[in-house]
Amino acid sequence: MTINEIQDEVIDEFTELDDWFDRYQLIIDYGKDLKPMPEEDRNDRNLIDGCQSKVWFTARMEGDKLLYTGDSDAILVKGIVAILMQVLSGHTPKEILEADLYFIDRIGLREHLSPTRSNGVAAMLKQMRLYALAFAAKQS
Repeated sequence: MTINEIQDEVIDEFTELDDWFDRYQLIIDYGKDLKPMPEEDRNDRNLIDGCQSKVWFTARMEGDKLLYTGDSDAILVKGIVAILMQVLSGHTPKEILEADLYFIDRIGLREHLSPTRSNGVAAMLKQMRLYALAFAAKQS
């Protein structure tokens, strides 16, 4: 599936829910389904600056696809990490760098997060794109 197809699936899933209590619960459920990050990867080197909660990301190449691993110590943020990974993981660095991540606004996430959490989402996306940029440079 393309990044846009995955984004559209996420949008569909969120728009089926009428209120934000249910949408927050869906985000939390995404976090509960997230595979635990190895403890050795939960270190300062992988910690994302700019997040209110602790958030860790790593990335590795498998063939020509970039795979992310992430985690957070906050259940809601862990769900956001899981959604971002669902959308971006498993694509080439080029696809990730060229992606227009419209789902964040379309599901209303940005407007329903505190400014601090919204900044954290931006910091997570920035780090994910930096990983994609680094791996794209290695491929050149």
